[in-house]
This record gives sequence, structure tokens and C-alpha cells, in this order.
Amino acid sequence: MKDITAVSIDTAKNTFYVVGFSTTGHVVGRRKLGRSALKRWLVKQQPLTVYMEACGGSHEWGRSLKEQGHTVKLIAPQFVKPFRQGEKNDWNDALAIGIAGSQPTMRFVAVKNAEQQAIQALHRVRTRVQHDRVACANQLRGLLYEYGVVLPKSIQVLRKRVPEVLESGNLPGVMAELVLDLLEELRTLDERLEQYTKRVEQQAKADPTARHLMELRGIGPLTASALSADVADARVFRNGRQLSAYLGLVPRQFSTGGKNRLGKITKRGDAYLRQLLIHGARSVIRHLGDKQDRISCWLRELIARRGKNKAIVALANKQARWAWAMMVEVQAQQ
Repeated sequence: MKDITAVSIDTAKNTFYVVGFSTTGHVVGRRKLGRSALKRWLVKQQPLTVYMEACGGSHEWGRSLKEQGHTVKLIAPQFVKPFRQGEKNDWNDALAIGIAGSQPTMRFVAVKNAEQQAIQALHRVRTRVQHDRVACANQLRGLLYEYGVVLPKSIQVLRKRVPEVLESGNLPGVMAELVLDLLEELRTLDERLEQYTKRVEQQAKADPTARHLMELRGIGPLTASALSADVADARVFRNGRQLSAYLGLVPRQFSTGGKNRLGKITKRGDAYLRQLLIHGARSVIRHLGDKQDRISCWLRELIARRGKNKAIVALANKQARWAWAMMVEVQAQQ
């Protein structure tokens, strides 16, 4: 592994496959190293360009390698797959990462700092608790249905009606105990969800980027905080459309022979962020009323021409572009 200027690393928990490249882009060596051995080996090297997939643990590696003076470039896994030659194995994956990274048009993922990853983790845990709450409510509703108690989908109504069902005494003893346990679990999940939501709101108020994003219509604390954490550096996107495409909000193309064929949105990227933007756009349209500003007039015309659902997606697309412009400005000042 002499005279190398770049390496590609196929990362894992304990075993790492490293491929070295020369200045001309030729493979000049490869190694299989453990975690500790890889750290020691990288410390001894002159500053290198390090290519890795943007996957579990890659951001922590990126921060560590940057501190050592290396240049770190993370690549989204879907951009690596087309460059893999032969069967899938660790060596071919490591080689594909290096070949993909050397492409002049390759787009890279910005390395997140520890705080951004912590905020992203907070959103993930909150989402999981939210899903657990829905699952608990559905199970409770389904079990009561077996005893002729039909309740609507609203969790608020569920909390109000279930105690009344228990007081009626129409349920067998074991079933009443199960319903009481599920109701208590639902209350606990409600409290945890409220706590996580408050922590996200507090973080959004303390984050300069999130504070500016909340000035946009349809973007609240959850969306602003998630955007600030997920888009570590908005300047890696050349324009707002690239960010919108990264979030899967642009039409899928199948164009050839000079004919542009556009389909449904691609739904690529972070589904959670896209969901938040769609919900924010839906809220804006729900409260459109008779507002006469430029965006409101455009939305009314679009709804009349293409329908409400397409107008919601179009507004979410615009929100992503506005958010990009605002994040570039704020992050450039930091």
C-alpha cells in the first residue's frame, strides 16, 4: 500500500476491507483490517482522500478521520451499486466505492457532527414511540370489538370511552385486566411522546437554522429540526431542486428522443422528512381561506386545475427549495 493518494473502505462492525488507489486511479493494494488495526494504520498515513458509503457508523469515522487531516467523502449506497463488478462480496464493494467516488459528477453526503446525529436520533426514537402508541391503540380497539364494543379511530375518543366500558362491567375479569393494562400502556406512551416532542421543540428554538426555517409557511419545529439535522451542509446541493430531488419530491423521468415523460414523484431519500413536508403543505392548504398573497392565489389556481393532492406535493416541493435557500444563507454565516 505504498504511493497511495486515496483509499476506499467497506465498513462493518469489526472487519474492514481497504482498497488503495494511486494518483492515476489505479488499484495499488488492498488490506483486510480489524477496527483497531485500521485506526492505527490510518494514523500513520499521509493525508488521504477516504471514500466510504454513508451507512451505520460512517459519520463517526468521518469526524475522526477529518481530525487526522484526511479528506472524507461519503457516498449514498444507491450510487455505489452500479459500479460493483462481479458478484457481491466485501472486496468488490470496497472497489466499487472507490470507483464511484472518483467519478467527476458524483454527489457526496456531508459528514454530520455529533449534535446533528443526536437530534436525528431523537426524531427516530420519537417516531418509534409514536408507532408503538398507534399499535397499542389498534390492539385495544380490536380486542374490544370482539366483545361488541365498536370505537372510532381517534385515540382521544379511545381514552375517554375505554374507562366507561370498564365501569359497565360487561367484560370478563381477565379481559378487563388486559384492557386496563393496555390503557395504562397507552397513557405511558402518550407521556413519552409528549416529552420527546417538547425536547424537539426546545432544540428547534435553540438552533439558528431551525429558527429561520420556522419562518416559512407550513414548517414547524418538527420539520425545521429534522431538516437542520438531516441536511448537515446545504451547500453540497447546487440548488433547491437538488435538495427537493434528494427528498423524492420531484417527478420520476423516463425521457428519450427529446420527449419529456414525467410520472409520479420518486419518493427517494428520507421518507420521514418528506412526510413532514407533505403534512406541513396539507396544513397550509387546509387553512388557505380567502388569503390573497401570491402563494395563496397560486395554490387556489393549482387546486382548481390539478386537484388538492397534487397541489400539496407541489407546495412541499417549493418548501424544500425555500428551505435550501434559507439554510445556505444561515450556514454560510456560521
